[in-house]
Amino acid sequence: MILHGYWRSSASYRARIGLNLKGLAYATASHDLRKGEQKAEAYLAANPQGMVPALALADGEVLIQSPAILEWLEETHPQPPLLPADPLHRARVRGMAALIGCDIHPLNNLRVLTEIRTAFGADQGQVDAWAARWIIPGFEALERLVSRHGRGWCFGDRPTLADCYLIPQLYSARRFNVALDAFPRLLEVERAAEGRPAFQTAHPDRQPDADQA
Repeated sequence: MILHGYWRSSASYRARIGLNLKGLAYATASHDLRKGEQKAEAYLAANPQGMVPALALADGEVLIQSPAILEWLEETHPQPPLLPADPLHRARVRGMAALIGCDIHPLNNLRVLTEIRTAFGADQGQVDAWAARWIIPGFEALERLVSRHGRGWCFGDRPTLADCYLIPQLYSARRFNVALDAFPRLLEVERAAEGRPAFQTAHPDRQPDADQA
């Protein structure tokens, strides 16, 4: 398999975590979003939306959108599971993931922030404030949910789909200087993830296309 992504893309990050948790081997293909490489003709032929991530399978099929990629991984490689067995619990985990994937992340991804800068002349302080406007209330809700359902992770006592979404969003929040002290349960999950190789090797700074310090 080949994961098409970008080192700092939150959606690519969550796909890497999912692949790693499943113990699957994959190659990577980088598309620098700052340079518009995701709009190259060859990539658009495989992924007409021209976004990352996309997962190219061994049979030539290409999956787009991180939620679909993660669900495919769960369905085709069920062990270790990223969703609980109980249908109600599965819905709760999916809800936590959607809270981030639908209501936080889309409002602070690169193309939205580029539009804010170019169309409205926002400076970095205003961009940070915009990102915080959506991250903070989402994290407030998620903090309550993790307090209710988590036992060291977002839901229960092992990583789930929700953790694949949370860890990249915490990384993104720090990029926008969002204070995180008010979210101790989310930080507890982050500390648990920091001790797992699946999360460690997925970190943006450890990707081959990451900016050099």
